[in-house]
Amino acid sequence: MGEQPIFTTRAHVFQIDPGTKKNWVPASKQAVTVSYFYDVTRNSYRIISVDGAKVIINSTITPNMTFTKTSQKFGQWADSRANTVFGLGFSTEQQLTKFAEKFQEVKEAARLARDKSQDKTETSSDHSQESGCETPPSAQASSVNGTDDEKASHAGPADTFLQSENNKLKMALTQSAANVKKWETELQTLRESNARLSSALQESAASAEQWKRQLALCRDENDRLRNKIDQLDEQCGEINREKEKNSQLKRRIEELELELQEKETVSALPEWRPVLGSRGVSRWAAAGRRQLPGPCMEAVRMDARGLF
Repeated sequence: MGEQPIFTTRAHVFQIDPGTKKNWVPASKQAVTVSYFYDVTRNSYRIISVDGAKVIINSTITPNMTFTKTSQKFGQWADSRANTVFGLGFSTEQQLTKFAEKFQEVKEAARLARDKSQDKTETSSDHSQESGCETPPSAQASSVNGTDDEKASHAGPADTFLQSENNKLKMALTQSAANVKKWETELQTLRESNARLSSALQESAASAEQWKRQLALCRDENDRLRNKIDQLDEQCGEINREKEKNSQLKRRIEELELELQEKETVSALPEWRPVLGSRGVSRWAAAGRRQLPGPCMEAVRMDARGLF
């Protein structure tokens, strides 16, 4: 088996249920590496996949095998030697297409290798028949032993590959564990941050509700004060009108008082008339039984003398 793979991809591996021959049984818990290898010693092509220390695919490709796409991301092929059917689930359709194309290439290469091997076998058979020599039993035994040695020698590179794949998987597992721990820390940090944000959001919502209620109270108070101001403005208008009315009444009262004083002054003056007696105008009768002042009385006397 070659040390370097021809083609490598990752997929979820399945095997057909040997009992029902219908249901798929997962051969791996997660996506694993699936590779094409060329065995130089055996001149054959294999598909190998290892999950940890377990070989889950070791399928020798023959020219009569067919890889079938059963969906956009799933394909399968039957291995008569392993008496099973392998299925691969890919993450993308592009990966499935590449694997199918590589399967066709490897199958064609396996056919060419088989034809070349058959040509060599026929040539060797013709040469043996021409020599007419039979192979001694010891040679046959050594041939058999040689096959066993080949098998033993072939097992070495396979073990090396499996160990290498196992080491790679261990490193990947270690890295994955470190990544998982890192992601868990980040997830915990995000959860704490989300908790703080949720708490802050709830507090903000409560504050917003409180401010809404306060705003509603302020609006009600504002409306009440506006109404009060309108009422006071109306009362001020009434007061001003009352003041104007009082001013008019005051002026009228003053006018009436002046008129009254004038009337009282006029009515206070006596009304004099002469009274004729037996001796002529001897006296004056004063209305209201009042006497005129001195100068007036003298004038009246003079007038009376002029009359008589």
